[in-house]
Amino acid sequence: MKQFIITPAAGKRLIGRALSQHPSIKRVLKSGTLVIIAGTTNGYVAEEILSLIGQSDEFSRKRFFRGIVLPPVKPRKEDGRLHDESGFPGDVIIQNGQWKKGLTIFDVLDDLKEGDVILKGSNALDLSRKQAAIYIGHPQAGTIGAALQAHVGRRVELILPVGLEKRVCGDLNEIANKLNKPGIRGARLLPVPGEVYTEIDAIKMITGADAQMVAAGGVAGAEGSIYLGVSGKPDQMNSTEELLESISKEPGFQL
Repeated sequence: MKQFIITPAAGKRLIGRALSQHPSIKRVLKSGTLVIIAGTTNGYVAEEILSLIGQSDEFSRKRFFRGIVLPPVKPRKEDGRLHDESGFPGDVIIQNGQWKKGLTIFDVLDDLKEGDVILKGSNALDLSRKQAAIYIGHPQAGTIGAALQAHVGRRVELILPVGLEKRVCGDLNEIANKLNKPGIRGARLLPVPGEVYTEIDAIKMITGADAQMVAAGGVAGAEGSIYLGVSGKPDQMNSTEELLESISKEPGFQL
């Protein structure tokens, strides 16, 4: 086993790179609709997928989110949202391999069907149960409310890219029951079904090696970092070292 440190930004890049090789995504790029809902992790996913199909020139991760978590310093937006969304580029909607610029999930929701795929980032991860949950600030549950209509109502595949820095202790259903009670202030929380996809899954998909989280933390740019212990055959370990070296200098996320 060898240990590696991965910063949050490098983890997002790793997840994005791996998801561009995900069997369901490779399939839907040939025929069907792929919805990449705007979010910080999904910005990296969109970059990698659009690059794969040669359509990344006009894409930028800047403003590719509706809500973000900001440091507890003044001044800041109370709910973590950029209230001026005039620069919001829309979600990334790819239909039969072509990026339909400027559309959102709401534009294509009614047409999504079994075989299509939605990618939606998350805010909380219970790694032991492989379950994710999403902060809710919108009174109609926002984009995840729309995504669940397609996922549960029409069996549209839902993949939840989420970095290990978002892990929490405890049952997300129990936490949600506390946060969603009347009188509680702050965002609500919605545990959701779907395929939870972390850096561990990314390493397995790309290299075949097995990874587990063994430690976390850091300072001076390593805040939120995770340490993974990775084991595998010699060729898998070589591939893992090359992969993680290639993302190790990914710069931190900038607004």
